[in-house]
Amino acid sequence: MSVCINFNEAPFLGEEFEHIKDAIDSKHISGNGKYTKLCNEILERATGTKKAMLTHSCTAALEMSALLLDIKPGDEVILPSYTFSSTASAFALRGAKLVFIDIKNDTLNLDENLIEQVVTNKTKAIVAVHYAGVSCEMARILEIANKYKIAVVEDAAQAAGSYYMEKACGSIGDLGCYSFHETKNISCGEGGALLINNEQHIEQAEIILEKGTDRSKFFRGQVDKYTWIGLGSSYLPSDMLAAYLHSQLQNMEKINKKRMELWNNYHKNFEEFEIKKPFIPANCKHNAHMYYLRFDSLKMRNKFINFMDSKGIMCIFHYVPLHSSPAGKKYGRVAGLMKNTDNVSDTLVRLPLFYGMSADAQNKVIDCARSFFEKNS
Repeated sequence: MSVCINFNEAPFLGEEFEHIKDAIDSKHISGNGKYTKLCNEILERATGTKKAMLTHSCTAALEMSALLLDIKPGDEVILPSYTFSSTASAFALRGAKLVFIDIKNDTLNLDENLIEQVVTNKTKAIVAVHYAGVSCEMARILEIANKYKIAVVEDAAQAAGSYYMEKACGSIGDLGCYSFHETKNISCGEGGALLINNEQHIEQAEIILEKGTDRSKFFRGQVDKYTWIGLGSSYLPSDMLAAYLHSQLQNMEKINKKRMELWNNYHKNFEEFEIKKPFIPANCKHNAHMYYLRFDSLKMRNKFINFMDSKGIMCIFHYVPLHSSPAGKKYGRVAGLMKNTDNVSDTLVRLPLFYGMSADAQNKVIDCARSFFEKNS
C-alpha cells in the first residue's frame, strides 16, 4: 500500500517566498546577507547566547566547535553512541579519539553518571546530545566539566525551542549547535547555527566562518584589508536559505505550540497501554520534536512498523549505535556496557509528527496504533 501519511513534512508558513524574493531583489544572495544577520539576531534574543552564527548545517556548527576547541590527534571527546554520525565525525576529523558512553533508560540522553569515570588527562570535550528535544542534565555535566576544565558542546540539533531550568538548550555549554534540516521543527531544508556562549571563542569563530580570514573585521572597518589568518572553511548558508528560515524563526513558538498539541494528543491516547513512552524530567521544557514508542523486542517493533505501513502510515526507527558501526570502531572506543543504547536502537519507533499534520491524519495514526496494541497485548 502506498504511503498516505508521511513520517515528516517540512513546515511551510506562506511568508517564505516573499522573503526569498526580497533577498534576491537586494542583489545579495550569498552568505552573511540581510537575512543571515536577521536570523542571527533572532537566535541571540531567543536564547540569550552571546553570539549566534548561521551555518549551512548542524554538521558545520559541530565542525566549527571542534576547530574552536583546537581538537588535536590524541585528544579524547566523550559522547553518546546513540546519536547521528555528525556528532562524532566533527571531532574525528580533527583526530580525536571518541569515547562512547551509554544513554539513560528514561530520557535516552547520555548518562551523566558515567562521565566522570571515563575522564582522563586527554579529555578535551563532552558532547551533550539533547535527544528528541529533551535536555540532558546540564547542571551535573557542567559541574564535571568545570572540575576537570573540559569544554561542553551541546548538540542541540533537535532542541530549538527547548529549555533546561529556563535556559535555552544550546545556550548552556561553551558552544551549542542547532539544525534546521527539513526533519527539524524549524527548517530551511538544510541549515544550522552555532551558538557561542563563551566570549573567548567569538573572534576565532568569525575567522573560521569566513574561510580562515579576518574579513569580518574588514567589513567593520577594523582593518584596511583582510587576509588568511588560520584554519576555516565555507560554513555560511546562502542568504536565500536564511530568508526562508527567517519566517520560521519568527514563528517558532507557533510551530512548536502546534507540535506540542500533537505530541500531547499521542501521549494521552497511549496512556492506557503498557508500552514505553517519552519521559520528560520536571526541570525540562521540550519542543515536541519527536514522539516515539519503545517495544519489548526488535521483532515486535518491526511487526508494528510493517503493520502501520500496510495502513499507509510511515513510521521509522532511529539510530544504529555509532559504537557498533565500522567508523565508530575505527575512531572510537566503548567505555562500559552499552545496554540501554543497544536496546533502544532495536526497540524504538518514531510516529509521524509535523507542523502541517491534520487532526484526521493523526487520528488515523492513533486508531491504527491502538488497534495493533489491542491485538498484540
